[in-house]
Amino acid sequence: MNVLVIDAQGGGIGKQLVSSIRSNYPEIHITAVGTNTTATSAMLKAGADEAATGENAVVVNSRRADVIVGPIGIVIADALLGEITPLMAKAVAQSDARRILIPVNHCNNIVAGVEDLNMNRLIRSAVEEISRICGG
Repeated sequence: MNVLVIDAQGGGIGKQLVSSIRSNYPEIHITAVGTNTTATSAMLKAGADEAATGENAVVVNSRRADVIVGPIGIVIADALLGEITPLMAKAVAQSDARRILIPVNHCNNIVAGVEDLNMNRLIRSAVEEISRICGG
């Protein structure tokens, strides 16, 4: 099982996701892709098996992933303060992978009907969803 974690800006959400996935499911292969080197570095330090940076890395690794997880902005062109390019959003949205999107209400993207939970609870929920997908 290859889980692709994508994040932008400082990589804080991605770092928490990688750390939580790694501690709960050490057998899962985690690929981290940041839109910038700061995000990539944070996820690599958190325990990702491999990491890359930038638009092409998102495109290539979206094709290889079984599961893609990250903030909801990874499927919205120009989201995350403009760090998600239209090609990145398209690659994630068109991937055959299952997508687990963290509902972060920022950058003028509001997810209606979603309870405003703290980030720890959202990360826990995402990791539980990965467990269901992986059959465990």
